[in-house]
Amino acid sequence: MNPKSDSPLRALRAELDLELRDDPSVLPREDSPVYQAIVAGVSGEDVVVELAPRVSGCVPRAEFDAVPPPGTPIGVTLVGREDGLWLFSIKAAKQLSAWNDLEVGSLVKGTVFGLNKGGLELRIGSARAFLPASQVALEHVDDLAAFANQTLVCEVLEIDREKKRVVVSRRAVLERERKSSREQATQRLAVNTVVRGRVSRMESYGAFVDLNGVEGLLHVSNLAHRRVEHPQELLKLGQEIEVVVLSIEEGGKRIGLSRKLLEPDPWDGLAQRYHADQVVTARVRRVTQFGAFVELEPGVEGLLHVSQMGGRGRDPGQGAQVGQELVVRIQSVDAIQRRISLSRLAPNGALLGTDEAAGGAEVQAVLGEAKTLGTNLGNLLGKALKKGR
Repeated sequence: MNPKSDSPLRALRAELDLELRDDPSVLPREDSPVYQAIVAGVSGEDVVVELAPRVSGCVPRAEFDAVPPPGTPIGVTLVGREDGLWLFSIKAAKQLSAWNDLEVGSLVKGTVFGLNKGGLELRIGSARAFLPASQVALEHVDDLAAFANQTLVCEVLEIDREKKRVVVSRRAVLERERKSSREQATQRLAVNTVVRGRVSRMESYGAFVDLNGVEGLLHVSNLAHRRVEHPQELLKLGQEIEVVVLSIEEGGKRIGLSRKLLEPDPWDGLAQRYHADQVVTARVRRVTQFGAFVELEPGVEGLLHVSQMGGRGRDPGQGAQVGQELVVRIQSVDAIQRRISLSRLAPNGALLGTDEAAGGAEVQAVLGEAKTLGTNLGNLLGKALKKGR
């Protein structure tokens, strides 16, 4: 049985529709050429189908993977007529059904068979679809060729049935899966609980921690009690750490974490370790326009105001450099507000900028001069003390 290759199908369809006028339920929709038929049996290489009590035809047996039993409803398309027998095809019907079943928002599987600058070409059954480059993945993809011959699950974004054009998105599917994973993972989390995670990436402002399907942000300010400029000072990619969940917002899109809450607070019991007029050695951590912040111990910093650095209108950057060790005197301690005020001391213990500090400096210089020149020590000391006054 061979269909007529040049049959005037439109005229034949009109003739078939006329025969089926008494049974409109089997007629195809206006936008579809698929007729509803029932398998009647097998005749040689053909499967006999019935559309109505007195309207039947044949479908090539080769089009079936397995011939369905009699009474099975199937969709067929008209391909011709021979010796008064209607000739149908289920292959074309399946392809057309698949096309007509496509809906915006539905999920489809497509195989990548081509690519261009704009994206990927997919084959979805008998239909072709376009997957824009921006919709391939959650992040930008540099090499689209890596997806060649892959079967992808996508969401239908647009359908133009006249042009038989379909636009799909894989990113929409991935976003949906990520949202589902985030919701499931968020249900396992609670504020103020301690959880384990893995450092997945680091930025200058903090580290992102993978908490089994959802990411949380460990901000630099919550890494430790001491000041941290970059998370790589304390962490490594892939490192497993324990953190405290600070907040869960927007359904798990924003999760705040802390590591310093798991450490002892250095400000606890500070009044027993530091007090006013105590002299300590501290290291400069950062310099600002109004002074220098110096570290007394990890996590405890005090302010050495520019007015306490010696001289008037002095540039803090000239009086202190980051990393420099200074001898300072504690002026006040406010453990509640976490503030410590400091003043800088000269090497002889005098307040920098005072007569005592200046006199001490002159004496030290004169001692050095006397040792070098071998001059009368008494005369030099007298000059130094007068100069100090």
